[in-house]
Parts: sequence; structure tokens; C-alpha cells
Amino acid sequence: MAYADYFPLPVSEDEITAQWLTAALRQRAPDVTVTGFDFVDAVRGTSTKLRLRLQLDEAGRQAGIPELVILKGGFETHSRDFGYMHEREVRGYRDVLTRLSLPAPACYFADYDAERRQGIIIMEDLVASGAEFCHASKPQGFEQVARRLEVLARFHAGTWESPELAPGGEWGDLVDFLDTVDSFFANKTSPQNWQRFIDSPRGAATARCFQSRDWMLDAWARLKRFAKQMPYCVLHGDIHLGNLYIAADGTPGFFDTLASRGPGMLEVSYHISASIDVADRPRWERALVQHYLETLARCGVAIPDFDTAMHQYAIALVYGHFIWMTTESEYQTEAVNTANIMRVCAAMLEHDTPSLLRALPPA
Repeated sequence: MAYADYFPLPVSEDEITAQWLTAALRQRAPDVTVTGFDFVDAVRGTSTKLRLRLQLDEAGRQAGIPELVILKGGFETHSRDFGYMHEREVRGYRDVLTRLSLPAPACYFADYDAERRQGIIIMEDLVASGAEFCHASKPQGFEQVARRLEVLARFHAGTWESPELAPGGEWGDLVDFLDTVDSFFANKTSPQNWQRFIDSPRGAATARCFQSRDWMLDAWARLKRFAKQMPYCVLHGDIHLGNLYIAADGTPGFFDTLASRGPGMLEVSYHISASIDVADRPRWERALVQHYLETLARCGVAIPDFDTAMHQYAIALVYGHFIWMTTESEYQTEAVNTANIMRVCAAMLEHDTPSLLRALPPA
């Protein structure tokens, strides 16, 4: 099936037809035909996840395409503003997860339409597979996080300080994780927006020393400069609990990837700080970071010493603080934003992240 057969990608649900689904799925199974389909239900947020029940011919069934699939894309009024996110997710499913080891839903189609700023992924329905979805309302236990960090370390190790991250390399065209947040950061930290977040429940749950917009601007600039000095690898890009699951056999799984290049410790800090109850994190986090480092070492990575790693971890907490302060409540509920920022703030206070930032050169 030629490249143009499934272009342009649909940007409204009305544009999803059996003919379009056939063209898309023939990238995976050249002989498949979708004779019809039904919309089962939808989950709407930054992107839209549509559960579809496909009516497939025998070639589709033989190719292993299931009856129930999830079609994810930008079908909301705000979606065209997030074209860069759709593109990164497509890169993750189409290019990264097919090459690097990270447990994720089976993907049957993924592509990006630059003209329409739309990315669409057709993937396995995890509900049908019996997966257990993680959620911020259910903090994780030590063994759950340790097992996930072990999987994450193996994923990071595959590209740790690899020459393929440089321009011209296999991963050289992936965006820099923090650089790609710049326009989002500028918008969400405008005086009007920042005050709006401070006046919300999540703002009330934030320590007063972290409510200052001036502090956030300075902390972000220092974090970005510091991050450039840390070891880079390919990142999943968004491993909060809402993007994670546990497969029926207990394997940690990852979805909603935002493929990028960046410091592995940024991802570790982001995950640990918002995934564990505030009463447990101080007792577990050092052991969890050590477990991550030991797994990297077993994979052949020249790891930093533990104190250096914890210093990186403590400074990287700023990223989680910004994300949970500024994520709109139609994308993540206010309860999720509030719970996560409270957990991250507790970690920043314990590690005295402000003092560590002040010790860094200004941007």
C-alpha cells in the first residue's frame, strides 16, 4: 500500500472510515480489509483514545490484528496546538519501541501528518489483555517501582551516551527533552497563567517557597543548563503513573511515550517522586536509585557514583514540580495534579533542591 493511501490523516472522528482503517492497517498486514467497525467508547484528554470494534476479513485475523483496538489521535479542539506531542508519540511507537526494549502495547499503525499536525496510533487494547492500569490515587509499592526502574534502566542503557544520539545518528533527530518544553513553559509561566495555577487546589498544596514565579523561572533555567551536562539517552518521555500499566503476567508496561533525547536521571526523578506515598519515599528512594544504577552497570554503562546520581536526582525534581503545577485539569484531574505536586514538593524540601540550584551557575 503506497504512502499516500492513508494520507491525509483524519482530524475528526467522522473522517475515520473502514476504507481509511484498511489503508492504515495494511502497513502492518498488506492483505487486510476492514469491512466495518463500531465506536465502543472514548477517553478524552490531551489526546483522544477511541476504542474500536473492527470487523475484519480472514487475512486480518490471520495477521493477528484483534477485534478490539485503541485508535489514539488529536481529535479535540485543542489538538492542533499539540502537534509536536503527537509527532513525538508517533516516533516512539513507530521507531523507538520497535528498536529498543521497553514493554508497551502492540502497535498496528503509527504515523504523523505534518500538514494537519495530526498523529495517529492504532494499538492493542490493554483492557482486553487484562492489564492493570496505574493511577496517582494508588501510590506504588517498593517492589513495583524497583521492577519498573530495572526495565527502564535496560531501556536507557541501550542508548546511554551513544554516538547515535548525535546529529546524523539513528536517534540524532529526536528532540531534546527539555528544549521541546520551552514554548509550553513560556505559556504556562506567564504571569496570568502562573497565578491561575497558584490559586487552584494544587497551588494550595504547594510549599510557599515553590509558589514564586520568579523562583520557577530561575530554577528552570538552571535545570536546563545543568541537564546538558548529564549523560543523555533515548527517553520514554512521560512516565507518570497515568501512562503506566502492569501486564497480566506482572511485567511493568509503558504507553503514551513522548520519544526524545535527554538525561536518564530526569526520568527516574520524575517517576519516583510522584509514584510513591510521601511516607514511603524517604525510606525507599535511595535504594531505588541505587537499584537503577546497578541495573545500568550490569548493562555495561559506566555509571556515576551514587552521590553524584542523587545530586542529579534532587535537581531534576524541578521538572516534576513544573509539570504538576501547570498541567491543565482537563488533561489530568485536579486531584491527580494536587497529589503529585504535593509528593514532588515534599521531595524537593527533603533534598533542599533550592539550595542545590543556587549553587549552580545561573543560566
